[in-house]
Amino acid sequence: MSFVRPEARATLWRFREILSGTGLGALGLYLAAGRGLTVWLGYAALVVALGLIVVGFQRTRFRTGGGGPGVVGIDEGQIAYFGPLSGGVMALADMERLTLDPTAQPAHWLLESKEHPPLHIPVNAEGSEKLFDAFAALPGIRTERMLAELRGRATYPVVIWERALTRPVHLRLH
Repeated sequence: MSFVRPEARATLWRFREILSGTGLGALGLYLAAGRGLTVWLGYAALVVALGLIVVGFQRTRFRTGGGGPGVVGIDEGQIAYFGPLSGGVMALADMERLTLDPTAQPAHWLLESKEHPPLHIPVNAEGSEKLFDAFAALPGIRTERMLAELRGRATYPVVIWERALTRPVHLRLH
């Protein structure tokens, strides 16, 4: 039996990193006000708390909620999407381009590689919050730009990241 409404629990779970960082920061402030070794432990806790809060803000901006079509899973560097109409698996090492397509309903991530057909993943598919860590591991990706485009109101597909230069030099990526 739970004393917390499901909607409130879902909201708290969405902001879990920020809340954890805030609690750790409060503990760090308490320890930093002490004497001796606890002061240094307090400062260390404050640094970790700040990092946790920053990462929490990014992850919160990436989460668009679940309930969308299909399920996303990530296992050992492979992204798997199983949807009602399509699906597939793609290794992060094989990925050549990541595109956000806001013209689809709902918006989709488009993962492209040379060996496999493109993989279309709705941004609100179950488990899509796991994609943040997978995308953050791509070399040279700008996560702030990705988050801005995700929350933006673009009317055309936007290339977020690409491995090699596969377009003419005069066309800019961003």
